[in-house]
Amino acid sequence: MDLLPQLLLAGMVIGSIYALAALGFVLIYKSSRVINFAHGQIIATGAFLAFALTQRGVNFWLAGLIAMLATFLLGLLIERVFLRRMVGEPIIAVIMVTIGLSSVIDGLIHLTPYGAGSFSFQTPAVLSGAGLEVFGTPLSRTQIAGVLAALGLLGALTYFFNRSTLGITMRAVADDQLAAMSVGTSVERVFALAWAAAGLTAAAAGVILGLLSGLTLGGLAGIGLKVFPVVILGGLDSVIGAIVGGMLIGILENLSAGYLDAIVPGGGTRDVFPFIVLIAVLLLRPYGLFGTKEIERV
Repeated sequence: MDLLPQLLLAGMVIGSIYALAALGFVLIYKSSRVINFAHGQIIATGAFLAFALTQRGVNFWLAGLIAMLATFLLGLLIERVFLRRMVGEPIIAVIMVTIGLSSVIDGLIHLTPYGAGSFSFQTPAVLSGAGLEVFGTPLSRTQIAGVLAALGLLGALTYFFNRSTLGITMRAVADDQLAAMSVGTSVERVFALAWAAAGLTAAAAGVILGLLSGLTLGGLAGIGLKVFPVVILGGLDSVIGAIVGGMLIGILENLSAGYLDAIVPGGGTRDVFPFIVLIAVLLLRPYGLFGTKEIERV
């Protein structure tokens, strides 16, 4: 079996999940110009909630939907209780609030039975069995379902932003808050919806990732930082950029692991390479491939 197509396909699988996780960053930044450093913990919250429900006999698909609804409400709660009070405050203060939130949520998860150890979903019957072989590379049904679910959600949200009245309103608020307010748009409502939608996509990414790779708090929460190179590469305020950036980082990550680990002492290039890309992008094109040039280095 050729190594290159295997690495490319594996990179596209993980890249689609990175893109879905990165979308949460984009949704919040696009509407409110806030970078949410607690996104990884929200991903972990959704994944562990779905897992806890399945442990109590709830159907996997229903558990996933309940988890997405729960993190949707969690996003609303975070925006209402913490972020709305920070309107008009310096951006560094808002960022520190999200960093504090990440520590609080992390601590709360540690109080549950899922804070330590490794867990895994029981694979649903429909996802068991033989998958497909693409260019000589086998893909399991779980991988195929994960990619399709991630791409389906990304497509739905892209349509929402480009075609729906509410999506266009959110884009208008992101472009010019004062102008949006002058025509009667509720900026606070848009901010709340952005946080809620980001929570929804976070749970979806967490459940898909948990199904593919298992559930650990460190691994799920770490995705929040691991997709940071994705949004920087694609552009912090670009939905399309999140998709393209996710795919590119996923593929580059796998190619580096496949070809460089053997010649680099200690290996582990998979974990380092995305951040090398991040530094290069920040130096050469800080607004990313599809972001607007108004983004500043902070």
